[in-house]
Amino acid sequence: MADTLQHSEWSGKTGGLPWMQRSLVALFRVLPLGLLYGVMALVVPFYMIFSRKGYQSMYRFFRDRFGYGPMKSFRNVYLNHFRFGQVILDRFGVYAGKKYRFISEEQSVFDEKETHEKGFVMLSSHVGNYEMAGYSLRPKIKKYNALVFAGETETVMENRQRILSQNNVRMVPVKDDLSHLFLLNTALDDGEIVSMPADRIFGSQKSVECQFFGENAHFPLGAFAMAVQKEVDVIAVFVMKEGMRKYRIYLREIQHDRQLSKREQMSQLAQNFAIQLEEIVRRYPTQWFNYFDFWKQ
Repeated sequence: MADTLQHSEWSGKTGGLPWMQRSLVALFRVLPLGLLYGVMALVVPFYMIFSRKGYQSMYRFFRDRFGYGPMKSFRNVYLNHFRFGQVILDRFGVYAGKKYRFISEEQSVFDEKETHEKGFVMLSSHVGNYEMAGYSLRPKIKKYNALVFAGETETVMENRQRILSQNNVRMVPVKDDLSHLFLLNTALDDGEIVSMPADRIFGSQKSVECQFFGENAHFPLGAFAMAVQKEVDVIAVFVMKEGMRKYRIYLREIQHDRQLSKREQMSQLAQNFAIQLEEIVRRYPTQWFNYFDFWKQ
């Protein structure tokens, strides 16, 4: 769930000192969202100047994957950085108590899985604002276990814990001793929901190769392997920003043939997820927040 504009080597930590983040939460309580967005629009060009690796990777993304010319690619790089800033501000807006509107597509997929005895895996990705899923998808029956980066700032973790605990969501920090894997496996055994990132390799270097935007790319194996080993269903969740206070949640069940070998099932799940991810990115190109060469990671 955590992001920051760290580029060639992603740290997973939201930028800013703790006092700055606390001040931002306080500002959200008294200032209109549009004003803070306006300030963000002015800051973005300076950020692009001093973060050239991220800028260059996004420029190549729009040029090579979408075929845009130089001016259109540059314009979309700016819009992408601006949208990322909005997404971060929205997270702090939630911490401050601001309300957002969520429209959920295929909500029945989530609701139906909740009635099953078995647990299921929810796949996240670094598009849109997945953290909002923890604030809007409120499980009525099952506990929701979300794998998160352990090194987040104290301000972010405290606010997340305060809000998520009200929605039957438990954060499971990634640990060097891999104890988080034990917790997630136990959660699935208990018929609960497990949320894991499925588009960025960190920690374990095990990966699976998929066709993505017409070229081979590596996706982390972990979430797909866990789903296959536990023989549970898989749902991809994309939370995309569509207006100042409006998000649309896409819920997509990822199918696979359970008659195949386990390794083949993992590969098929990964490829089917990559297909859904590409469809979403093509629909919302400026909400792709992987600031490195995804195809060469």
